[in-house]
Amino acid sequence: MRRNAPLALTVLLTGVLALPALAGPKPAGPLDWPQWRGPDRSAVAKETGLLTEWPEGGPPLAWQVGGLGNGYSSVTIVGKRLYTMGGKGSSGESVICIDLATRDVLWRAKVGGGGRPQSTPTIDEGLVYALATDGQVACFDASTGKEVWRKHLQRDLGGGQTPTWKFAESPLIDGDRLICTPGGEDAVLAALDKKTGKPIWKSALPAGLRGKGAHAQYATIAPVTAGGVKQYVTLIKNLGLVGVAAADGTFLWNYRRINNGTANIPTALPYGEGVFCSTAYGTGAALLKLTATSAQEVYFLSANTYQNHHGGFLRIGEHLYGGSGHNAGKPTCIELKTGKVLWQVDQPGGGSGSVVAADGHLYFLYQKGQVALIEAKPDRYQLQGKFDLPRQGGPAWAHPVVCRGKLYLRWADKLFCYDVKAK
Repeated sequence: MRRNAPLALTVLLTGVLALPALAGPKPAGPLDWPQWRGPDRSAVAKETGLLTEWPEGGPPLAWQVGGLGNGYSSVTIVGKRLYTMGGKGSSGESVICIDLATRDVLWRAKVGGGGRPQSTPTIDEGLVYALATDGQVACFDASTGKEVWRKHLQRDLGGGQTPTWKFAESPLIDGDRLICTPGGEDAVLAALDKKTGKPIWKSALPAGLRGKGAHAQYATIAPVTAGGVKQYVTLIKNLGLVGVAAADGTFLWNYRRINNGTANIPTALPYGEGVFCSTAYGTGAALLKLTATSAQEVYFLSANTYQNHHGGFLRIGEHLYGGSGHNAGKPTCIELKTGKVLWQVDQPGGGSGSVVAADGHLYFLYQKGQVALIEAKPDRYQLQGKFDLPRQGGPAWAHPVVCRGKLYLRWADKLFCYDVKAK
């Protein structure tokens, strides 16, 4: 969901694949970005020494690449390789592996579908995991792109109805397992062996929640531990936020007040032994206190106070930062413990705004291509610079990434890389 700088370098990607590098990818390091929302899925990068304000026109453009294909997939980075997804019409949706030094495509691997991928690949122990909009989840060798295994959320795992805008979550790797959301009554969530794809457990709905039209939505699963029990939390159509036991998939609770009837999208935000959640379409936001078997509402914020469409939100200390509004992204700071809005301002860009944080600052990418740098301070709002990406087709909905002094911004067919390291 997302002013002019001179173009330092343009590299067009073609269908001809470069030869793979001799050395394969290394395990993810502390400054890598191996999955959706970063190493710990917090959307807060472990970066320091970054620019605290931008010059007019934005930070320097290091490079850009084109030819990625359609889609809203963000990027993941391990070592010297970057991974994303792109759709190429009848060719389907593929994972793309790019050499960061040369910007050559090392390999492409088809996952499935034929639309616009909305999932971000996950990299773990030399393997790449990806989900296509048609429900195919596949595992590939990160060095070569060779397929290791493949499953279908519906045909193989008992998934429910296809969501209106198809499947969109980013696979969660937790220990030896891949956790995903088939969305069926007998498989709301599922755990697979990450090396083989073999199902370990499926989470079945209790009798009282069956027959209510539950199926997968567009959120990505968040792990939370409460009452000594590790849980997986996500949004499900007609059920709202749900929690299942990580050990065996036992369905624990659901919270319906956060559910809307159209599209439930943002990843829930763990906070202590609780979780903050929000959806748009006039719904709002809530903080829940979790136990080993239940969820209790601490507070609820109306849509007029805070609602997040699909740009996400993050936590720094005791405060939440994110955009607010349906199809909008007004920068907002909330005191998490109380739900008090400390500041909320007119947005510096058009449409929904997705956010990531690094070195005490927020990086917003707006749907219409504006990029903003904002101080992450609870006592005041301070804009530290903004610029426009070169105009592309469709909305800029891919979430931004900050990794090793670079800001990565995906918009449709292109990926832009800006140097945000302080000199």
